[in-house]
Amino acid sequence: MRFKKMGGSLDFADLALASSLEANRSIKLMEEIDAAINRSRVETVLLQHYTVGTSQEGAKCSPPL
Repeated sequence: MRFKKMGGSLDFADLALASSLEANRSIKLMEEIDAAINRSRVETVLLQHYTVGTSQEGAKCSPPL
């Protein structure tokens, strides 16, 4: 699973949400689901239908996962 990389400083919203994220059941469930997924099998299927490297920008420049 990917997460947006943030800068070094936190803003007010980050500070307000920081304590609630530790007890967030949704995030814990998503982490468990993420750990259960066999990414190599998913990527094999996606690569059959996804053209990688045919563009310098947009979705086609990045691997499907």
